[in-house]
Amino acid sequence: MLGGDEFISSPPRKTVRFGGTLTDILLKYDKGETTDFELLKHQLSDPDIKDAQIINWLHEFRASVAYLTKELEQLVSILLKLPWLRRSREVVEEYLGFLGNLVSAQTVHLRPCLRMIVSHFVPPRITIREDDVDISDSDDDDENLSENFNTCHRALQTVARYVPSTPQFLMPILVENFPFINKSERTLECYVHNLLRVTVYLPTLRLQILELIIEKLLKLDVSTPQQDIEDAEETANNSDSEEKSTEEGLFDMEEDEERKGNKVVSSSSDRMAHPLAERLDILMTILFSYIKDVCHVDGKLDINNTKDLYRDLVSVFDKLILPTHASCHIQYFMFYICSFKLGLAEAFLDHLWKKLHDPNNPSVIRQTAGSYIGSFLARAKFIPVVTVKACLDLLVNWMHKYIDNQDTGANAYCDVALHGPFYSTCQAVFYTLIFRHKQLLDGNLRKGLSYLQSLNFERIVMCQLNPLKICIPSVVNLFAAITRKYQLVFCYTIIERNNRQFIPVVRSGTGGDLVQTCTNPLDSFFPFDPYMLKRSKKTIDPLYQFWEELSAEDLENLKKPIKKGTSEDEDDDFLKGETPQNDAVVGIAPNSYESNTRSPVSSIGSPPDCYVPYPQ
Repeated sequence: MLGGDEFISSPPRKTVRFGGTLTDILLKYDKGETTDFELLKHQLSDPDIKDAQIINWLHEFRASVAYLTKELEQLVSILLKLPWLRRSREVVEEYLGFLGNLVSAQTVHLRPCLRMIVSHFVPPRITIREDDVDISDSDDDDENLSENFNTCHRALQTVARYVPSTPQFLMPILVENFPFINKSERTLECYVHNLLRVTVYLPTLRLQILELIIEKLLKLDVSTPQQDIEDAEETANNSDSEEKSTEEGLFDMEEDEERKGNKVVSSSSDRMAHPLAERLDILMTILFSYIKDVCHVDGKLDINNTKDLYRDLVSVFDKLILPTHASCHIQYFMFYICSFKLGLAEAFLDHLWKKLHDPNNPSVIRQTAGSYIGSFLARAKFIPVVTVKACLDLLVNWMHKYIDNQDTGANAYCDVALHGPFYSTCQAVFYTLIFRHKQLLDGNLRKGLSYLQSLNFERIVMCQLNPLKICIPSVVNLFAAITRKYQLVFCYTIIERNNRQFIPVVRSGTGGDLVQTCTNPLDSFFPFDPYMLKRSKKTIDPLYQFWEELSAEDLENLKKPIKKGTSEDEDDDFLKGETPQNDAVVGIAPNSYESNTRSPVSSIGSPPDCYVPYPQ
């Protein structure tokens, strides 16, 4: 018997145990007597169940797991729905012990246990009723959310310790529980973060989890084209401007300045106006943080960890990113990890080169690999000039060999379908030269010019395959201006001839016939065009080679060919100009996001078509 004080302090007994212990109840149920069993289920399902009662029940269940066979999966389901996470430490520890006993004795319940744990990878849901309609939203007010996630990972590690085959059963559950992209930003953020945490203690799942996450981010990325993001930002900026102009009569200038310095304003300025772009931005920030944390131990680069992660990311890149046309942001995970060590960047370039020149690969993959090479060489600030030159040598030599094989044969004519990889390689080289020509010529003009002359651009431009006709006009015109300035090749005669040969395409639409000129027959794009997501771009910007907008003086300089015999000390003003800097104003850079119905000049992110007539 309990003493008076002990009785008052003890938890109320809500369970009336007909027939004795839990074991007795389960044995009776096995014989067909269900009364006590139904009472047991009812009391376990009580929403007001107390911590002490949960502990008592779990203690008995741990001793009786041998009886919890598949026939009692309904009872196990009730146990897995117990509100254990937001209880006392004693409840959590007892529940973790119960899970370990259950899966080790009855592996038939492994999947339900894993589903229960994974279901807690997102914030709990609350239901709000408006006009008899249920509206669910994330409950982000839970102060213990981080602690709950930690407990979930402890539970998963406990299960994995008792059942070594856990990873193969867990992965399909992680896939099916991935939230839809229209779920709240917080829900997506928590789930992706927890998936990446799983890779730390279940490393065999890392490749599959990275593939899952990047696949979802890729779908988000292609659902938010660059133009849609720009339009949304412009609309948001215009509405902000209208609000500010309305407030000008209400606040004086000092108050306006104070409001600009307010933290709330600065935090809102980091938000993307496009809702899907906002989700993508948050998730890309998490992915970049994960890559950095895996590759660095105690603040120092761990080369073995970095190599292992690089291999996984390249595998995902090959499977998902390379075959996808015109994604805008997701491919930057490769850009970022390659920035950690030059050897990784060179390995990535070598990987892309093998894709490009292998005739067994589909033409579209080879062309995309060429786009990646050109964009990576042009935009990656961490790639030194010596590596750029080595890549140019490789690409240009391949182009000359291709011309040797094709220029006199039956296929020696301009045709994208026949020579797509060749044209893609030409565009990659032209694009790289546009961005890197100042660096290639820096220091020793004579030596730099000698190197560029050795590439023999004249033969490439003049060949029967006519690459200037196929490459994007904005790239062709800048390439032509630069190569004419340094007297490497004169492209304008060919450009004018090609312009005369363009055949307008008539398309019928709802508004009548539309005459178009195809300005991008390769359907190519530059994968590392300027990064637009506000939060995650802070990681990319210091590594990124922005395009420096050409000044009027630079344009004028492009019209003046360099005189032969110029000494290395007589660098002209154009050469003395700064190379593109990351903190420069982002000007208009070569870009492929131009529809066939729009001039490249009008495309945001493209250089002006610098058609500079040769001086008579």
